[in-house]
Amino acid sequence: MSAPRTLPVFVTGNQHKAAYLERQLGVRLRHVTLELDELQSTDLHAIVAHKLKQAYAIVRQPVLVEDVSLSYAALNGLPGPLIKWFIDIAGAETCCRMLDGFSDRSAAIYTCFGYYDGRQMRYFDSACAGSISSNPRGENGFGFDTFFIMEGDQRTRAEMPQTELEHTYAEQMKPFAALREFFAAEQQNEIST
Repeated sequence: MSAPRTLPVFVTGNQHKAAYLERQLGVRLRHVTLELDELQSTDLHAIVAHKLKQAYAIVRQPVLVEDVSLSYAALNGLPGPLIKWFIDIAGAETCCRMLDGFSDRSAAIYTCFGYYDGRQMRYFDSACAGSISSNPRGENGFGFDTFFIMEGDQRTRAEMPQTELEHTYAEQMKPFAALREFFAAEQQNEIST
């Protein structure tokens, strides 16, 4: 089944995230803010699928959503997609302290963009290995950047210079290459028909 020719509506409440995604993909995307129910699950694809179906039912056009998971190996993948609430409610310091007493501080960031046009659902995934610092450090970034250390580094993401932080975000943490390929193929399909 071929993909539809209409670029999706990016569902996000963050205008900066939408503008950043447009720059990374090299396409113009419309974005909307929607109040969507958050499925409480540790399955990132299930969460994204739930968001996509809700968003499509409201927008009635192809949609694109994103969700992120931070999985601690010692906690069998928790907090996972619930990391946003852990940070908002317990704070970054607590997110570090959760691994005190464990010898394994390894973790991974999983990002999933989902696309849905009412017929087909596609996932674009990325994974970034690293570890959790013993305490929050740094001023750059947001969310778990103050306590996530990328594999092969000693600094938290928030301790990186802004240009390096943005580069690793675009090239290692997000599945932008797969999304670019998808949208390039979409544009090529549109040109050839």
